[in-house]
Amino acid sequence: MTQIICIANQKGGVGKTTTAINLAAALALSAQKVLLVDCDPQANATTGIGIDKSGLDQTLYHGLIGDARVEDILKACDIENLHILPSRVELIGFEVEMMGDPERETFLSQLLAPLKNRYDYILLDCPPSLSLLTLNAFTAADSVLIPLQSEFYALEGLGQLLQTVKRIKKSLNTHLRIAGILLTMFDGRTNLSTQVAEDAEQYFKDLIFKTRIPRNVRLGEAPSFGQPIFTYSPASKGAQSYMELAEELMTTAPSSRSGI
Repeated sequence: MTQIICIANQKGGVGKTTTAINLAAALALSAQKVLLVDCDPQANATTGIGIDKSGLDQTLYHGLIGDARVEDILKACDIENLHILPSRVELIGFEVEMMGDPERETFLSQLLAPLKNRYDYILLDCPPSLSLLTLNAFTAADSVLIPLQSEFYALEGLGQLLQTVKRIKKSLNTHLRIAGILLTMFDGRTNLSTQVAEDAEQYFKDLIFKTRIPRNVRLGEAPSFGQPIFTYSPASKGAQSYMELAEELMTTAPSSRSGI
């Protein structure tokens, strides 16, 4: 059964797209069939996975507005079992063009419906804002994975995000749950990272993934080469941590984490 996981945090710079790309790659390398959906007009997941945006005839935008079939937008990636629904800057237009439509929050769910039996995991990389695109991702998803950077003010804004998830659960997607909160940019040598981890575990308990993503130079370099960490630097700590995250995700039953 397909699991659709929305990767979201309205704060930028928390490792959201890095997580989307590398978790998708790790799951694919673990023999899972994976689709990565780039829901961000900045299209960082598209370029970070190695797709040339300038060569695209159709993107997620064209699927959402009904100008293209989802099957015609899919692109294969260099890693076996991994595909992407790419994005580009025109996706900004979706927000404006569809704002007055009464079904505006469900377009992504409708677009993905024909693909649900083709993949084990569908990962949705969201914009760093609580926008209409993010609401579409929440409505389409089974769960939300929240990257949380191990830095000062890390917990600021997280309450707002959780309240938004609650509202979506009440009104648009009654099955939505929290897949987990992922600590990113973690540096165990610093008191700050340790304190953020302790605070997060105190407040959110078993919602926190055991895996922590370290602050790693190779993880920061890989997107500029259009590669996941597993092809850019497979022996790095970043690669090891995302493989551990994939294993934790695959072995954790959906009902074993606390709800909201």
